[in-house]
Amino acid sequence: MSASEQPHKPRKKGTILALIFISVVINYMDRTNISVAASAMSEDLGLSTVQLGILFSAFAWTYSVMQIPGGMVVDLVKTRILYPFILVVWSMATLIQGLVSSMAALVGCRMAIGFFEAPSYPANNKIVTRWFPVEQRASAIAIYTSGQFIGLAFLMPVLAFIQDLFGWRGLFIVSALIGFVWAAVWFFVYRDPDETPREAGEKPLLAEPQAGLSWHNLRVAFSNRKLWGVYIGQFCLGGTLIFFLTWFPTYLKEYRGYDTLDTGLLASVPFLAAFCGVLLSGFFSDLMVRKGFSNELARKAPIIVGLLLSSSVMGANYVNSTFWVTFFLSLTFFGNGLASINWVFVSLLAPKNMIGLVGGCFNFIGALSAVTVPVAIGFLASEGDFRPALFLVTGLAVVGLLSYLFLVGKVERIQLQPKLSEESTS
Repeated sequence: MSASEQPHKPRKKGTILALIFISVVINYMDRTNISVAASAMSEDLGLSTVQLGILFSAFAWTYSVMQIPGGMVVDLVKTRILYPFILVVWSMATLIQGLVSSMAALVGCRMAIGFFEAPSYPANNKIVTRWFPVEQRASAIAIYTSGQFIGLAFLMPVLAFIQDLFGWRGLFIVSALIGFVWAAVWFFVYRDPDETPREAGEKPLLAEPQAGLSWHNLRVAFSNRKLWGVYIGQFCLGGTLIFFLTWFPTYLKEYRGYDTLDTGLLASVPFLAAFCGVLLSGFFSDLMVRKGFSNELARKAPIIVGLLLSSSVMGANYVNSTFWVTFFLSLTFFGNGLASINWVFVSLLAPKNMIGLVGGCFNFIGALSAVTVPVAIGFLASEGDFRPALFLVTGLAVVGLLSYLFLVGKVERIQLQPKLSEESTS
């Protein structure tokens, strides 16, 4: 590549990261706008705490089930086509969510959003694996993952303000319109590396044939101890994240007694802490790799420290002041951010022709936390006491920590046996 072509490469990578980052912000906006609307919805429609828990988890019923098929679709369909399509359809479901009133219709809309958001994170991981060499991936993953934190940190008060102006129905409608616009932007801007070879400057990292639907491939994805280590870790990280994405505003308003706008402002502080955590984790991890540290230390250390910090959420059960409640919740979410580079393990461990499939399995197990944890919290807090729920989140962080310590082992790519590999492509 000539010297005149060199500047295009980082600029193009920056554009790719910006596309994924904003997509993640919109993705999480459509997952979590219901948490902002929950109190007004429950008052308007007469929903109980248990019904809210079911409604919060409905997204994950289809999101989790579709992770593995979604990962396979990501391996087979061009990202430029797939991403705008799923954006449009889940935004349409978000729009309809603002027009219906029955519990059944709301659950159906949440399930539709989960169904069509399912391929998004496997697609994000595949894009980063194609565009970035291994020593830059944790930073890239940290940048786009930070979208779920920094986006919501600023969006929580904005979404609360939109609801204050237009009501909870208007909140869903505005969210949908943003998704429609971004789908068009994605289609006209995104290209794969092999479609822009001069700007990418390197051979695509996923040039190998991609795995199709195969019982052998599924058996590999679900029988490896290392993979189960990161799957369990993802479930436990998801348990903490889903508390903040669903019940956290209700916790602040109903249990701690803050009003709607104060809830939006206070809810943004832990998301800012998580944003700092994920960026610190990603750049520090890549720096350690460049300095010659092993993957065991460079990749695992931020996750182990992060899960340890996430267990501090139980501290909020023993304080009453706004400062200390915010401190413990922010420390918890900072830890969750530190550990959120765990997607890098999919790139490092998965067989090269199974990046999408393993990513789907990884997110499938993680998404099960979004199925179970909101409902569990709904039952635990049914008497108005959130303390048992915070103990649940603490326990999940400890289990995730143990998983990375004792199951993942040496960080190296899983190699398929030649005979089995041939069978999988026959």
